[in-house]
Amino acid sequence: MIATALILLLVLIGISIPVGAALGLLGLILDPLYSMLPLTRAMGEVSWSTNNEFLMVAIPLFIMLGEVLLRSGLAERMYSAMSLWLSWLPGGLMHANIGASTLFSATSGSSVATAATVGTVAIPQIKKYGYNEPLFLGSLAAGGTLGILIPPSINLVIYGVLTNSSVPKLYLAGIIPGFGLALLFMLTVIMACIVKPSWGGRKIEASWGQRLASLVHLAPPMGIFFLVVGSIYAGLATPTEAAALGVLGALILAACFRRLTWTMLREAIEGTMKSTAMIMLIVIAASFLNFVMSATGLTDALTQSITGLGLSPGWMLLILVIFYLILGCFMETLSMMITTIPIVAPIMIAMGYDPIWLGIVIIVLVEAALITPPVGLNLFVVQSLRKSGNMTAVILGSLPFVAAMFVMVALLAFFPDLALWMPRVFG
Repeated sequence: MIATALILLLVLIGISIPVGAALGLLGLILDPLYSMLPLTRAMGEVSWSTNNEFLMVAIPLFIMLGEVLLRSGLAERMYSAMSLWLSWLPGGLMHANIGASTLFSATSGSSVATAATVGTVAIPQIKKYGYNEPLFLGSLAAGGTLGILIPPSINLVIYGVLTNSSVPKLYLAGIIPGFGLALLFMLTVIMACIVKPSWGGRKIEASWGQRLASLVHLAPPMGIFFLVVGSIYAGLATPTEAAALGVLGALILAACFRRLTWTMLREAIEGTMKSTAMIMLIVIAASFLNFVMSATGLTDALTQSITGLGLSPGWMLLILVIFYLILGCFMETLSMMITTIPIVAPIMIAMGYDPIWLGIVIIVLVEAALITPPVGLNLFVVQSLRKSGNMTAVILGSLPFVAAMFVMVALLAFFPDLALWMPRVFG
């Protein structure tokens, strides 16, 4: 049963059926093969119960927040400020790529939106200042992945729904690893540019007066971050209500920047509807597949097979890392989470792992899937922003940052308080 389900899933994805449709179709195929009852009759109830979750309303709101910020002109101002503050480091504007991605991640909650927004502003600088193209592109793709780890994160909301974990605690747990991973990315750039100084491009000179004057451009994203996250921990709003506050704040910012027009609003709403429809199709299809797998005993059989191996918690963690590394090469991140977490999380939690800590580890592993070929979404986003060149440069430039992500997983394994200290103190 396990082998049949896995082979069918790989075949459906391999013949380029969209992931949401492939997951739903797999459920429809497994139902008559292994179930005595027509499970398809429960599809309506499964779809309704999946959507009828107040926390899920946060998803379109966070997408809307990112869409408005994307069109508000915030990215250009933020990037110029970051370039003045960070360009003195070995690697110059590559640190601005990561720094701007970090700040934008703290407002948008979307990796794709982060990579697209910062990449649009940054890519023209490659030839202008003589940077090594693969490493520069890799820093953009990797910086974009921070959007699903640093709160407010859509993926952390989905993990919280799937495991019945506290989203505010998950947000707290993601802060130190998120900003720590950004520092690891910057350290990766520094090391590469020390070994090959020519990769770092020409220096950008800036006076302290210019740097201090640019701080005004960093205030808006920090304001949105504190509005959204601060309102949650001040007890003023739930994550869903905080997302709505964030959208309101973004609209006010857009008005201040004189970008709030009917055309901009229409484009933001259209983008929100398209992204939300895609996400919810995957959520509904994966929920139905998980229902079929549970009803037919496939989930229990898989759980018993894994626990029957008698592996230690350390070996299970290593297998988890390898599992997500391989799966990330073939599946889109959101569908990978929704399909695997209902199976993986109970096993790991039963072995003594904290569900909040586990969520952060899984998100970091899912981040790696965003920049590993052949289906790493951020690779395609960055490539689409280029005027010429093939995907190989983006892939090669991203590999050092994948290694940095596995360093973060190792740090989380040896020092769990990187994720658990803030939820314990402030949760």
